[in-house]
Amino acid sequence: MKTVLITGASSGYGRATALHFHAQGWNVVATMRTPRPGILPESDRLRVVALDVTEPETIAAAFEAAGPIDVLVNNAGVPSIGVFEGTSMDRVREVFETNTFGVMATTQAVLPQFRERGSGVVINVTSSVVLGHMPLSAVYKASKMAVEGFTASLSLELAPFGVQAKTVEPGACLTTNFAASATNGTSVDELVPAPYATWAKKTRDSFTGQDQFTEESDVAETVWRAAHDTTGQLRFPAGPDAVWLAQAR
Repeated sequence: MKTVLITGASSGYGRATALHFHAQGWNVVATMRTPRPGILPESDRLRVVALDVTEPETIAAAFEAAGPIDVLVNNAGVPSIGVFEGTSMDRVREVFETNTFGVMATTQAVLPQFRERGSGVVINVTSSVVLGHMPLSAVYKASKMAVEGFTASLSLELAPFGVQAKTVEPGACLTTNFAASATNGTSVDELVPAPYATWAKKTRDSFTGQDQFTEESDVAETVWRAAHDTTGQLRFPAGPDAVWLAQAR
């Protein structure tokens, strides 16, 4: 029976992915910064483990507790919305610490066992922002584009050892808490310097006209497909809006 370790599994895409792999008969190690009872169903094939991708000690402890795994899903991430000029460098570093360096840290932790065994899959969840030019997302897109480039090069490094690296690119989802957390507790208006205000409002209003969105199940199913892909495909858009952007590109 195979085992998957998923970061950021307390809600949204991570939780949906954990439930999907569990339903398919896999062992699931669902990690999150602060485990809480009731987030996921009790099962002898599903363990909840504490892991903060910005804390090396918790990464090491989580992988030791997990034991051998077959697939790593780097899903943990923090969103960020706002005009770059109005975004503090502390916030920029915070976003990169989780979205980029956290992915690298967990990946580095799992590679020795994958390489020695001659198999394993690393799946890095990025975003559809990498598929097009989207305003009010400069910092977030930069953090995710870095992961895209990292994964592309990594896949070449790992291929001689039978290990794969892939990205899943989810579209916009209305059922996650992305919008609420994207501004780090600050209203979008506060992150928009006055000269940008009129333009930013028009831009935000244009988003409401979107008629295609991604469901959590779209992402879970795409991660599942990426984990089982044998064609060498590197990037997997998830959700109808992401697929459209990928095709348009």
